[in-house]
Amino acid sequence: MSKDPLLQPYQLKHLSLRNRIMTTSHEPAYPEDGMPKDRYTAYHAERAKAGVALTMTAGSAAVSKDSPPVFNNILAYKDEVVPWIRNLTDACHEHGCAVMIQLTHLGRRTGWNKGDWLPSVSPGPHREPSHRAFPKLIEDWDIERIISDFADAAERMKEGGMDGIELEAYGHLIDQFFSPLTNVLEGDYGGGSLESRMRFGLDVIDAIRKRVGDAFIVGIRYTADETQSGGISPAEGLEMARRFQASGQVDFLNVIRGRIHTDPALTDVIPVQGMANAPHLDFAGTVRAATGMPTFHASKIPDVATARHAVSAGLLDMVGMTRAHMADPHIVRKIMEGREDDIRPCVGATYCLDRIYQAGDALCLHNAATGRELTMPHDIPPATERKRVVIVGAGPAGLEAARVAAERGHDVLVFEAAADPGGQIRLTSQSERRREMISIIDWRMAQCAARDVGFRFNSWAEESDITAENPDVVIVATGGMPNTELLETRGEQELAITSWDLISGDVKPGKSVLIYDESGDHAAVQAAEIAANSGAEVEIMTPDRIFAPEIMAMNLVPYMRALQDKDVTFTVTRRLLGIKRAGNQLEATIGTDYSDLKTLKKYDQIVVNYGTFPLADLYFDLKPLSRNGGAVDPEALIEGRKQEIIRNPDGAFQLFRIGDAVSARNTHAAIYDALRLVKDL
Repeated sequence: MSKDPLLQPYQLKHLSLRNRIMTTSHEPAYPEDGMPKDRYTAYHAERAKAGVALTMTAGSAAVSKDSPPVFNNILAYKDEVVPWIRNLTDACHEHGCAVMIQLTHLGRRTGWNKGDWLPSVSPGPHREPSHRAFPKLIEDWDIERIISDFADAAERMKEGGMDGIELEAYGHLIDQFFSPLTNVLEGDYGGGSLESRMRFGLDVIDAIRKRVGDAFIVGIRYTADETQSGGISPAEGLEMARRFQASGQVDFLNVIRGRIHTDPALTDVIPVQGMANAPHLDFAGTVRAATGMPTFHASKIPDVATARHAVSAGLLDMVGMTRAHMADPHIVRKIMEGREDDIRPCVGATYCLDRIYQAGDALCLHNAATGRELTMPHDIPPATERKRVVIVGAGPAGLEAARVAAERGHDVLVFEAAADPGGQIRLTSQSERRREMISIIDWRMAQCAARDVGFRFNSWAEESDITAENPDVVIVATGGMPNTELLETRGEQELAITSWDLISGDVKPGKSVLIYDESGDHAAVQAAEIAANSGAEVEIMTPDRIFAPEIMAMNLVPYMRALQDKDVTFTVTRRLLGIKRAGNQLEATIGTDYSDLKTLKKYDQIVVNYGTFPLADLYFDLKPLSRNGGAVDPEALIEGRKQEIIRNPDGAFQLFRIGDAVSARNTHAAIYDALRLVKDL
């Protein structure tokens, strides 16, 4: 039997958990009609069959109709959820994995203009900044109804085969009662004392117990320290833990530290790349030490070493590696097989969470199979016929293509013009905050090395270089170069530099710098931060009505913290119309899409961030030599079938281009291009 602390079994009441690794509750936004159907089940089953001990499903399954989901959550208030829950639990139990679900009422953390258009409710009148709806002050009959709704939902989950439930009590309704910052009620449930503030949550637990019995596992994920003056203090959080323990009705605690009412607060609870790993782990350990209760916790625990420490040091009983399992659902299996170096690392990009908070589905930045288990493989099957595959470009798209082709058993050669792999990832990782991104490249290089992929660096591949290799398949993944050719400033773009110029250090910032951003992505604010740190006066301008939309909420937080105390101005709804020299400076003509208003302003330097333009010359040189003329059958690509288009029967090879060699997109798109194309070669 293994002596690894992570692989030791754990007994939670009557439930035997096979190891100490879990995925904590999170909503990937995969439900259909509010139900966890086939896609949802396949996502959790993939982790179950790879050895995770406990999968906590459904971030915030809704127990009431006046708690409408803010992002496609499970509707636990519907009876028809039961058979879908049964399918999910059966699929995970089949692989020896325990399954629980998180239940909640969102309270003020939702909106009134969703679902059935019922007013949101809360024990206080103030809106939550993130979700903006002003709630109705909850009444006695609301309290009675919602307590009953919790019990009804718990009973449905038990009927569906769940091993237990977790109540969500950070930021949501139960926590809104717990916290003196949000509870302004008077009387039995009011904010006057800890006893009265805890009464609603304890009444919910009591009602659930009466419905599901003593054997069914019930836990609570709660904030034991709101880290804000006037909120729940660490001492009060520990006292709450003792009261949960004294109730005899709570089987485990899942510890949170902080609040989630704003984007910055949420980001401190769930840190993104560039922030410290496991910032609240020691605090969770103090809760366990004070109570001896089974204690779970997750907050940027991305690596096996940190998880192992959490258990071996007695800080946690079960360690949550949730985002890490989105990057690699096979973590436990690889630990058991002594293959920790093969674990695909979570780089903290938080593409998963940022997408759901913008009404998308959760996807991993560099594992395109996550959430697509019904169509994309995590384990690449071998090909029936070995082919010679030549790839041009060693950025994320090219390296993913090389990895997958090599796992298929093909003979793979990669040309790369630069001295090192990485493409735009290598550039972006030069910023300290984003240095974790280079793991996307390092992991793929290690996987390729293990499969004897050939590399030719410092090699600008031309048509003759490719044909000399007698390839069966050629994949052009040459990426793109910064595009400064704005429609409005055509012919004047040579006066501007690019965000890449500042990030790479090829150009030093001027004293007054305009960052003109039409892409809304990381490059613009990375360049702005470099300029601001140099002491420059910086203006970030966009023609959009919002700032940096592609970065999304949580990843924007560290940038704003870095920029707001410096000489940086944020300007929206302004369009760069022209650039001309004005002595030693540049004069910008600035307009707006909303009127005929035009203004002139001088800067020492104008930086344009306008995506990339494909480096596709080689692709077009090879098109007439290829069998398919570079054509892709989109239906075959979507359905996961081989590419069989023949436009030139005399062609020598199949030709494809992927990633930014096609058009400016993002890292996930580049990797997904490669995976879904090459998995069928």
